[in-house]
Parts: sequence; structure tokens; C-alpha cells
Amino acid sequence: MEAPAQYGDAPLDIRPETLREFGAGWEPPTAAEIRAVIRLAGLTAGEVAALVGMPDRGMVQRWTTGDAPVPFAAWAILCEVAGLGTIWRVVYEERGASG
Repeated sequence: MEAPAQYGDAPLDIRPETLREFGAGWEPPTAAEIRAVIRLAGLTAGEVAALVGMPDRGMVQRWTTGDAPVPFAAWAILCEVAGLGTIWRVVYEERGASG
């Protein structure tokens, strides 16, 4: 079993722009924001990888070090699991309701 990644005990500090739906002013999270949401969700890097469909934890580790940007879809899943809301649903539901 994988040991949980230690992302520190800093207070949760997430910019509101990272919690908007894509195309409505969403800004990608920083590495620190990604680490905070993973910590809030209580997941390991391996668990995050499995949750968002990555073959292993390597890419997740790149997100948490700032070496690669997190895709919106992966971020939206993490936010929902962490209890920060469903940031993708608003656009999807509006589009589905109109056609």
C-alpha cells in the first residue's frame, strides 16, 4: 500500500478563480493549491492518479511540484471529491437544458 503523500499542514488557501467552470474565468491552480486540495480530499498521489484516469502517480507528482499543469477535468474531479463543489456541472447542465 502506498504511503500518503505529505503535503504539509498549511491552511487551505484556494483562489476563487480556480473554482469556476471552464470558460467562465477559470484559472489553473498553482502547485500549492493542488497539494491543498489533494490533502483536503485525503488522497495519496496514487489514489488521485486512479481517480482521474492516469496510469501512475508520476503525472500527479508533476502537478504538485508545478512541473506540469493540471487539466481542468482532473481538477474538477479533485475539487468535487474534496467537497469544494461541482465546478463543471453548471456549463454542462445549461447546455443540456437548451438542446
